[in-house]
Amino acid sequence: MLPDIEDFTSRVYHIARQIPAGAVATYGQIAHLAGKPRAARAVGNALKALDEGIPYVPWHRVLNARGAVSGATPRAMRQRDLLTAEGVEFNASHKCKIEELEWEPEDRFWSVDWDTPE
Repeated sequence: MLPDIEDFTSRVYHIARQIPAGAVATYGQIAHLAGKPRAARAVGNALKALDEGIPYVPWHRVLNARGAVSGATPRAMRQRDLLTAEGVEFNASHKCKIEELEWEPEDRFWSVDWDTPE
């Protein structure tokens, strides 16, 4: 049974913690699983806002819909380095094979009603 998480940001962190090493998810996929399918940008903002006080969340495993790291900032380069260390390969266009690496959560994630605890 999934925990009763009311706060969207907490939902994002809970879902991101489920992504195993070597797999990736998209911002849109996380938004959908968190019950707000149009909130991909909010997922990115939530992950960007992570600080040291929050238990480990593998933020680096969440990519844009094209399977690429967003931006060319030092954080984006760190994200790519962390993924590469987990075996994720990027092509010359800085994209991974999202269709092969995309995390497939258990079926229960796809039907979660965050407003009604299971």
